[in-house]
Amino acid sequence: MSDLAVDPAPFLATAGERADGPLIPMVVSLTFPGMDRGAHDLQDSFTRIAFDAVRAAGGRPRLVDSADPARAEHAALLAEADGIVFLGGGDVAGACYGYDGQPPANEYGVDQRADEFCLAAIQDSVARDLPTLAICRGSQLLSVAFGGTLIPDIENWQLHRGQSPLFIDEEVLLEPGSEIARILGRTAVTVRNGHHQAVATVGPELRVSARAHDGIIEGTEHRLASWVVGVQWHPEEPAANPEDRARIFGEVVARARTRAAAR
Repeated sequence: MSDLAVDPAPFLATAGERADGPLIPMVVSLTFPGMDRGAHDLQDSFTRIAFDAVRAAGGRPRLVDSADPARAEHAALLAEADGIVFLGGGDVAGACYGYDGQPPANEYGVDQRADEFCLAAIQDSVARDLPTLAICRGSQLLSVAFGGTLIPDIENWQLHRGQSPLFIDEEVLLEPGSEIARILGRTAVTVRNGHHQAVATVGPELRVSARAHDGIIEGTEHRLASWVVGVQWHPEEPAANPEDRARIFGEVVARARTRAAAR
């Protein structure tokens, strides 16, 4: 594990949030192997923005650090959840989806123990029909959790990421009638992307909800659960469309609020 780790303290404060808001664990690794200063700063910034977006929508976000799955409070938080969000981070271990080839030259941040923790949490969340939002690495883990595979390294990557800076604008095409198209109110959306892995195949319980212009899968949703949405892009990236960010995080909070009221 890297010597660098994002400070959890800012994510433990609850000032300013609605006391009656739905409880929403935010699953993210605050460290991973090889984390450098740039990755640290991105993880810190993106996590802060995601927490702020959930609070702005009236939810109560709570940190679940998947790099430290032995902490006893994780189980209690997940058990009490009204909804759940899986955030981005390092690459998914090839062993989790049956890949046994050479690791890509630009592989980074692989932490199989964190992957296995997240996969179990995703499967449990869907089994309990929790409103679930899975972003970037989270969306890849969502696919793997239901029998899908990943592209370990996108060969023609220019549509999906930059070099410096990493994150670029990309137009993504949303499937008409998909949940993400309904939330965003259109079937083509410019998003902030910076990924070198992607969903390759989806298992029978998921369907594709978004694709890039080159056909790369950019979104999935669960066929049977009430609301389980995966997006490969980053609505919580600082330069992402703030209205779209509010729509996406607002929807998971609204769904979680409805579930909490029905308890």
